[in-house]
Amino acid sequence: MPLLDHLVELRKRLIYALVCFFAVFFVTFYFAKPLFSFLIQPALADGYKVVVLDIFEFFFVTVKLSAFVALIVGFPLIAVQIWLFVAPGLYRHEKRAFIPFLVATPFMFYAGCALMYYIVLPYVINFMLGQYAPPDIEKTLRSSDYLERILQLVFAFGFAFEVPVLLTLLIQVGITSSEGLRSKRRYAVVVAFIIAAVLAPPDVVSQIALAIPLMAFYEISILIGGVIERKRAAADKAAEEAEQKAEEAAKAGDGSGS
Repeated sequence: MPLLDHLVELRKRLIYALVCFFAVFFVTFYFAKPLFSFLIQPALADGYKVVVLDIFEFFFVTVKLSAFVALIVGFPLIAVQIWLFVAPGLYRHEKRAFIPFLVATPFMFYAGCALMYYIVLPYVINFMLGQYAPPDIEKTLRSSDYLERILQLVFAFGFAFEVPVLLTLLIQVGITSSEGLRSKRRYAVVVAFIIAAVLAPPDVVSQIALAIPLMAFYEISILIGGVIERKRAAADKAAEEAEQKAEEAAKAGDGSGS
């Protein structure tokens, strides 16, 4: 395909991706109030109040929330457009290899978001406001600050759950190997705690709650990578044996013909 045709196809896919994003954005913007009410339930359940301190504050909260949710919810639709652009240039076995990762990426991200909301977020709120803050301080949460913290946690735990997808994909395409990951395990532990310290709230327990999944998924990636490598070795061996049998059959045919 000529370069101009590639550029035309890329423009078409980008336009479709933007249409998907804005379609989800406007739907989310319409339902922003019940969505934000859902997000503040862990704070309300512990008896805290979420307040608005500026005339335009909740409008910008709504825009930020809608854009972030549109990016998360609309990602499968955007990923489909990316796939439709890339897929024609891939071989059949490459397509079969990439499709599971395309499906697993949003699923694992949503799993990380669920873990954050139902398990980590109530603990963070209760610990930072109920146990760490003095009891004689009135505790209210500003809506914009609360949303910013929620988005930070969503990104952190969503990223953590993408680790096995990314590492397994790197093993699948041959950039790294399970043995290479195994040899760098001690560095991975340090990196996991650094990432947790940067992305998680500034309390040790929530940082550990993020670092543990990172390390666990690193080990899971090593196991999955080992399975992939064994299957690849078995397939290569079977192909080599088939090639040898074909060569022997060809030689036998030449010998009988002469």
